[in-house]
Amino acid sequence: MKKLILALMATCMLSAASFAQTKEKKAETAQAPAKTATATPKKDQKPAATTGTPTKKDGTPDMRYKENKDAAKEQKPAGPTKKDGTADKRYKANKTAPATPAKN
Repeated sequence: MKKLILALMATCMLSAASFAQTKEKKAETAQAPAKTATATPKKDQKPAATTGTPTKKDGTPDMRYKENKDAAKEQKPAGPTKKDGTADKRYKANKTAPATPAKN
């Protein structure tokens, strides 16, 4: 009985795998846009920071560089910290103020 069930399961799996979709090949040469010599920045990209520190494409500091690591270490929380240097959320100075609904 086990052999029959295993054989049916194997048949089902192989038949399901045979119904997989195939990728259609597109004509790349016919629809390829012509590239221009001048590069234009995209609208959704932010300009590079003017501080002189290396940044990623999205404008955030690139943490592979020492200047950016040092700048990140200098930012300290307002209140007490834990042993690992992160802000201790048990203290009011480190908590963010929750949005309170307006009372009528």
